[in-house]
Amino acid sequence: MDPVTAESLTAEMPVVDNAPEHPDPEDDPAYRVFIDSLVYLPPEEIERVRAAYLFSEEAHRGQMRLSGEPYITHPLAVAGAIAEWQMDVEGVVAALLHDVMEDTSVGKSEIAERFGRPVADLVDGLSKLDKIEFQSHEEAQAENFRKMLMAMARDLRVVLIKLADRHHNLQTMAAVRADKRRRIARETLEIYAPIANRLGLNKLFRELQDLSFQLIYPMRARVLGRALKAARGNRRELLSRILEGIKGRLREAGVEAQVFGRAKSLYSIYRKMLDKRLSFSQVLDVYGFRVVVKDVPTAYLALGALHGLYKPVPGKFKDYIAVPKPNGYQSLHTTVIGPHGTPFELQIRTEAMDNVAQEGIASHWLYKDSEDLGVDLQQKTTKWLHSLLDLQSATGDSTEFFEHVKVDLFPHEIYVFTPKGKIIALPRGATAVDLAYAIHSDIGNHCIAAHVNFKPMSLVDELTNGDRVEIVTSADAHPSQDWLSSVKTGRARSKIRHYLKAAHHDESTALGEKMLNQELRALGVAASELPVSSWKNVLRDSGNKLIKEVYADIGLGFRMAGVVARRLLAREDAPQPTDRPPAALVIRGSEGMAVQFAPCCQPIPGDPIIGSIWKGKGLVIHTHDCPAIRKARHVKPTKWIDVEWEPEPGKLFSVRLLIMVQNTVGVLGRIATEISRSGTNIEHVNMEEKRPGVHTTLRFTVQVASRTALARLMRSVRRIPEVARISRDQGLTA
Repeated sequence: MDPVTAESLTAEMPVVDNAPEHPDPEDDPAYRVFIDSLVYLPPEEIERVRAAYLFSEEAHRGQMRLSGEPYITHPLAVAGAIAEWQMDVEGVVAALLHDVMEDTSVGKSEIAERFGRPVADLVDGLSKLDKIEFQSHEEAQAENFRKMLMAMARDLRVVLIKLADRHHNLQTMAAVRADKRRRIARETLEIYAPIANRLGLNKLFRELQDLSFQLIYPMRARVLGRALKAARGNRRELLSRILEGIKGRLREAGVEAQVFGRAKSLYSIYRKMLDKRLSFSQVLDVYGFRVVVKDVPTAYLALGALHGLYKPVPGKFKDYIAVPKPNGYQSLHTTVIGPHGTPFELQIRTEAMDNVAQEGIASHWLYKDSEDLGVDLQQKTTKWLHSLLDLQSATGDSTEFFEHVKVDLFPHEIYVFTPKGKIIALPRGATAVDLAYAIHSDIGNHCIAAHVNFKPMSLVDELTNGDRVEIVTSADAHPSQDWLSSVKTGRARSKIRHYLKAAHHDESTALGEKMLNQELRALGVAASELPVSSWKNVLRDSGNKLIKEVYADIGLGFRMAGVVARRLLAREDAPQPTDRPPAALVIRGSEGMAVQFAPCCQPIPGDPIIGSIWKGKGLVIHTHDCPAIRKARHVKPTKWIDVEWEPEPGKLFSVRLLIMVQNTVGVLGRIATEISRSGTNIEHVNMEEKRPGVHTTLRFTVQVASRTALARLMRSVRRIPEVARISRDQGLTA
C-alpha cells in the first residue's frame, strides 16, 4: 500500500554507489542560500543548524527522490521555508530532520540525545504511522491526521513544518505517477489548505490550492491560466486607470497608503465558475486591490474616500477589523463598481494587519518585535487547538475525529451575539444547538429552546449573521438524536454523540437488568438470592469485568437473558420451562434509546405489544398484529418476547391517522380545531389527492397518551359532518 500521506515521495529511493563519502555542503548553492537566510539567529544556534544538516545529509545519503535529486534537497527546502518565517532554531533543526525517523534507521532517542528532547518530539509528531496495520486507506489517513493535530495542539511548529513539507512536495511531483499526484492533491485541498487558512497563512493557503488544482486538473488549469493572462492584457489599461484613480483619490483625502493590484488565484476563480455555473467571461471580479495604511482610523477614512470615487455594491461590505475572523484576519472588504461597470474588490487594512493577513500565526516569529501583533491570533489559535484536545477526549475513533475536525476547517463564518454582547463565530448554517455547545458543553446538553432577536425559535433552525441569541436551558433536558442531522460544528456533533452513547449504555444496562430479573423469576429465583460465586463464573466465562457490563450486553441484544439466567443457576443445559405462562416484560415507554417503538405500527399504551432484541439496537416494540413482522415471528419465534405497558406510562406517543373527508372549503381547519380542542398535539399533516374528486384523504400525525385517548379523539373527529371515515394508519414497512 502506498504511504498514506505521501509526504516524502520516497516510494522508490535508489542507492547511489558513487556518491562522495563526505561532500562539502558549502559546494551546494542551495545550502549557502539557506545558511545566509539564518541571519536572525545567533552564531551558536546557526552552528546547531549546520550540525543538523550534516546529520540529516548523512542519514539520507544514497537516497534519491523520484525526480532524481539527492533526498537531502527536500528537507533543505522545507527548512528554508521555515527560515523565511524566522522560526526558532528548534523548528529549523526539526525541519531538517523531519524525515529521518520515517525513512532511515535513526530513532527518536538518538535525535533527543544529539539535538534535545523538544526537537525529537517535533520530529516524532511529523512522522507517519507506517508500522501500524490499518483496515483501510481512510482509517490510516484519519489516524495520521489525528496524530498530527494532537502534536500540533502541543506544539504549533509541527503543523507549520508539515505545511511547508506538503508545499514543497506539491512543487516537485513531476516524477510521481498521475493517480498518486491526484490523490495527494485532493488530500491537500481537503485537509492541508484549510488548516493553512485556519491559521491565517493566506499566501500559503492560496499556493496550496493553486498547486493542487494544477495537479488534479492540469488541462483546466492551463486553459484558465491562459484566459487570465489574456484578460490581464486586454484589461491592462483599465486596471492601470483604476490603480491611478485609487491613488489619486487617497492623495486628495490626505491619506498615505500603499496600493497593490492582483489577480485572484486560479483555484478561487475556478470554484466561482463551478459554484455559480459561470463561464470565465462572466466572472467579472477576477481582480482585486489592496490598500495598506498606517492605522485603523486611516483605514476607515480611506474607505469613505474610495466609496466617494466608486459606488459600493449593496450587501458586499464586510468589516473584519471590528469583528476579526477566527484566524485573526482583519481588513475592510468592499466590492465597488469601477469604470465601464466592472466590479472589483477593495481590501483596506493597516501594515500590521497586512502582515498577519499574509503569514497568519507565523507572524508570531516574523514580527516578534511588535508586542501586540498577533497576540489575539495566538489566543484564538490556542483556543482552537484546545478544542481539538476536547474533541479527541470525547471521540475515541480516529475516523469520527477526522470527520469532526473537517467540519470545523470549512467555516464560512457567521457572527452571532449572546445577550451580554459577546461575539461568537460559527460556520454558515449553524443552529442554536451549535451556539449552545460553543458556549459550554453543559449548556448544550441541557438546552431546550432559543430566543433569536427576542423571538422564540427552534433549536435546529439556521442562525443568520448578526442574530442575537439567548439559549434557554433546563436541568431535565437532554440532547436529541435528531440534532445530529442539523448541527454544523464538530464540537457539537462530538458532544452530542458522546452523550448519546453514554445514555444509550446506561439505559441498555437498566433494560438488561430488568430482562434478566424477569428470566430469573420465571425460573423461581430472586436476583438478590444469587450467591457471589454464580456471578464470578458468568463474568469469567463472558470476559466481562463488571456485572453492569453483562446487563448492558443483554440490553443491547448481544446476550440472551435466558441463557445468562440459566448459567447463573448452573443450568445452562436445562430446557426452558414449558408449564409456566410466559413472563411479560413491563415497560413505561420512557426508557430512552434502549427501547425503540417501531415506526411501521407506532404502538401506544393499550395496544397488545411484542418486542424483539436486535444486536446493538436494544428492544424494538411492535404491536401484536403489525403486518411488517408477521413473517419474522414465524421464522425466528425465540427472538420475540412478550411486553406489557405499565399502567401509567406518563408519556406521549406519535400515531398516524387517515381521515377521508368531503372536498369542502375549511374542512382542514375544522378538523385541526377539533383535534386541538381535545388537548392533542398535531405533529404533522399532509393531503393525498390522486385526482380531484368528491373526497380527499388527510394524513395526520398526532401525539396521544394511550389507546383510550386515541379512541376518544377519533370519536370527536368522526362527529364532524364532512368526515367520511377515520382510521389508524399502520404501515407495512418496519
